Amino acid sequence: MRILEEFLGKVVQEIVNPIILLLSGLAFVYFLWGIFQFVKNAGEEKSRTEGRKAIAYGLIGLVVIFGAYGIINVAADMFGLPNVQRISK
Repeated sequence: MRILEEFLGKVVQEIVNPIILLLSGLAFVYFLWGIFQFVKNAGEEKSRTEGRKAIAYGLIGLVVIFGAYGIINVAADMFGLPNVQRISK
């Protein structure tokens, strides 16, 4: 059982954590891009609508990513596995 816990801890530390970090970064950049488009094209309704959609999609992406993060941690606690973002030594 100890070997499985060490393996899963390494998978979480080396694969899951960077993926969550990358996806949340991309969603945040997309959110900022939407704000930039919304402000830049304040006079054009079509471009403002596209910016508004990008803002909404960026926020939805962040909510989904952090929701999945929470669900993964709850499931890991239930089964006694290492949590996401936990650095084990």
